Amino acid sequence: MLRVGYIGLGLMGKSIARNILKAGFAVTVHNRSRAAVEELVAEGAEAATSPAEVTALADAVFTNLPDSPDVERVALGQGGILEAARPGQIFVDNSTIKPAVARLIAARLAEKGVMALDAPVSGGDIGARNATLTIMVGGPAAALEIVMPVFKAMGKTVTHVGESGAGQVAKAANQIMVAAQMVALAELLMFSQKAGVDPRKVVDAIKGGAAQCWTLDVKPQRLFAGNRTPGFKAYMQAKDLNIVLETAREYGVPLPATAEIAQLYNAMLQTGMAELDNSAVIGVIESMAGVRLQD
Repeated sequence: MLRVGYIGLGLMGKSIARNILKAGFAVTVHNRSRAAVEELVAEGAEAATSPAEVTALADAVFTNLPDSPDVERVALGQGGILEAARPGQIFVDNSTIKPAVARLIAARLAEKGVMALDAPVSGGDIGARNATLTIMVGGPAAALEIVMPVFKAMGKTVTHVGESGAGQVAKAANQIMVAAQMVALAELLMFSQKAGVDPRKVVDAIKGGAAQCWTLDVKPQRLFAGNRTPGFKAYMQAKDLNIVLETAREYGVPLPATAEIAQLYNAMLQTGMAELDNSAVIGVIESMAGVRLQD
C-alpha cells in the first residue's frame, strides 16, 4: 500500500488527511501549526518537521496550501519536496492555484523523475469531512492510476481533465460558477424580502425548478439561521477569483460578470468579512439594499 505524505492541514486538508488515514494508508503529516499535526498523530499519523522529511517517508506527497506562492515554495524551495524527491514518486496538489504554476512545478519535478498531478477539490469543509469531494485532475494518467485508491478515500467523483494544469483550469471554471451562484442567491433573497415576500417561501418555490443547484439546496438554511461561519472562507473565494481573472487575461478571455463578482468579494475583505463563509457575500448586498436578511 502507498505511503502517503500530506502537507497543509487547514480547514479541508486536515479532514482529507484523516480520511486517507482511516482508509488504512500510512500517512506522514506536516503543517506550520502543530495543533493539527498533533491531532492526527493521536489518530495514527506520523509527524514530519519539513516538506523534505515528508517526501523522504512517502511514495505520494500531497499538498493543500492557500495560494500559488505557498505551493511553489513547498514544492521547489529550500527544504521542500524537490530537495528530497526521488524517481518514481508522485506529487499531488489539492490546492487551488494558477494553472501556469501547476505546469511549472510539474516540469521541475519531472526533471527528478517525479510525476505531478494538479488535483484541486470542490465540496467545501462538509465534502472534506464526509469524503464526498469532487476531484479535478491534470497530469499523467499513469500517476492517477497509482493514487486512485487514495482519491477514493477522499471523494466521490474523480475526473481526469487532461495534462498538467488542466485540473486547475477546471477548478477555476468551477469557481466562476460557485461565486456566481453565491451572489445570485444573495440577490434573490434580498429582492424577495424587499418586495415584501417571505424569502424562505421563495426558496421553497424555486429550488425544484430550473433554478435548482447545490447552493440553493444548502446555503439558504444556514443564512436563515444567522449562520455565516465557513464553509469556504470569503478571502479564499476572492483569491480564487483573482486566479480566474489573471488566467483569463493570459488567454485573452473576457469575463465581465466574474470581474464584477470579484469586486463584491473584495468588498467583503475590506469590510471585515474575510473570514466568513462565501455565502456571506449577502452582507455586501444587504449594505447596498439597506436591510438585513431576516433570520
